[in-house]
Amino acid sequence: MILADLAPLWLTARLAGLTTLILLAIGTPLAWWLAHTHSRAKVFVETITALPLVLPPTVIGFYLLIAMNPNAPLGAAWVSLTGTTLTFSFAGLVVGSIVYSLPFMVQPLQSAFEMVGRRPLEAAATLRASPFDAFISVAAPMALRGFISGSVLTFAHTVGEFGVVLMVGGNIPGRTRVISIAIYEHVETIDYAQAHALSAILLVFSFLVLLLVYGLNRRFPVQVG
Repeated sequence: MILADLAPLWLTARLAGLTTLILLAIGTPLAWWLAHTHSRAKVFVETITALPLVLPPTVIGFYLLIAMNPNAPLGAAWVSLTGTTLTFSFAGLVVGSIVYSLPFMVQPLQSAFEMVGRRPLEAAATLRASPFDAFISVAAPMALRGFISGSVLTFAHTVGEFGVVLMVGGNIPGRTRVISIAIYEHVETIDYAQAHALSAILLVFSFLVLLLVYGLNRRFPVQVG
């Protein structure tokens, strides 16, 4: 019965939604800086941001597991603030997802900001708009495609996570058992009917996500300044 896997589906949706919102807040200023800076540190920051694209998820998960350990600075600080551990918790999954999905938010936004250029901002400045006002009223609407693509791809990428969430969160029903872990567990127990059902859901979801991204990219092209 698919009903037995509603909890992992809901948990996965919560994780992907929260990760997307947080990465929008983190990724937007980072992508803006990368698109406009002339600092020598740009290459280094771009490399760090893109690392999750090439590193095996288990490697990322392993180092996150070490960093979240209660004896490590990050893990100890979280315990002192919340009284709970980051490892094997939903909060830990969120942290791992933010790291793992970072490039899927930053790179589309950076490309969109680079295409917008500086001319629209300079024009807004001549009308006495502050840098923040110019970004909100001019740059952000012109880079709408980047925001849409980054958000959709981040959400979808988080939904499909396996290695990172397994290393950081394990397989705790109701707390860290997301849909990818549920599929793996069904295959291990030779429950192929459930594995097929959940895999089909992810297959259809992934197809619709890509269809949406390509369709929106054609409808909302980035306006070049």
